[in-house]
Amino acid sequence: MRVPHGWIFLTLALSIGVASVVAVAQSRGNIPQVGVLEPVPQQPPLGCLVAFRQGLRDLGYVEGQNITVAYSYAEGQRDRLSTLATELVQRTPDVLWTHSTPAALAAKQATITIPIVLGVASDLVEQGLVESLDRPGGNLTGVELRDVELIGKRLELFKEALPTISRVAILVDPSERAHNHVPSNIEGEARALGVQLQRVEAGAPEAFEAAFAAMMQGGADALMIMDAALFAAHQQRLLDLALRHRLPTMSGGRHFAEAGSLLAYGAYAPELCQRSAVFVDKILKGAKPATLPVERAYKFYLHVNLKTAAALGLTLPPTFLARVDQVLK
Repeated sequence: MRVPHGWIFLTLALSIGVASVVAVAQSRGNIPQVGVLEPVPQQPPLGCLVAFRQGLRDLGYVEGQNITVAYSYAEGQRDRLSTLATELVQRTPDVLWTHSTPAALAAKQATITIPIVLGVASDLVEQGLVESLDRPGGNLTGVELRDVELIGKRLELFKEALPTISRVAILVDPSERAHNHVPSNIEGEARALGVQLQRVEAGAPEAFEAAFAAMMQGGADALMIMDAALFAAHQQRLLDLALRHRLPTMSGGRHFAEAGSLLAYGAYAPELCQRSAVFVDKILKGAKPATLPVERAYKFYLHVNLKTAAALGLTLPPTFLARVDQVLK
């Protein structure tokens, strides 16, 4: 029987592809390789990548000895993520690790075969990254940040700390699907607290100035910053603008409080990223990401920056301060 030319070319292509993968594996001496796509500028000694590497060490992995790591840095430039993810995939790592929802989408677009572990990201089911949290069903798993679920609690804490606030701006990134229904998802809580909400969008650093101008025009007397890779990458610029406009801020992570946010309430992202190393370990030992349930953040911390409070001329109630997990001075 005559074999169609198309099948011959397909067979040759697959054979060459398999051979190249085998050659790469042999060149590494069977030492597993993790490809790291780092979306944001690092802020040592904290940060997700630093925590992830510590997680690997805790599990007995030593870079250059029993594991190799290929690093690729987007430095906060979201438009570079797809290219960098594709370049990492071409190196055929055993596992691809990253964090943030935009980076997860870029990694998923680059490969449907290489396992992907997320140090932390949001809205995984809604983004189509996994079929469900219990059974991801594809090549991606990891840890999910429950940022959107905490907005109502953050608003409650904000009002408790500053009882006189009445109009709160909420800064969102319109490219983050998880932000689509913010703040309409907490209108009930806002009414109960006597607070009006103002949605303000910023999808790039160039939009920050206009966003703050809109807040001032809308009469905002406080600001909540949603979790987003863009805002994390440019947190200092955002918080400097907030201080300049005399706006007390509530954000989602300790890194924001340490950078100058008056308040922060949420999971500690580096803690989650450190935990994600367990997923890499399991996959390197034969587990499939399709059957490794996504873990969700369950420990949340309240932080306050008293230096920022002093700069804004604010005094927080002692009863509120008694509830704080970390006070920064």
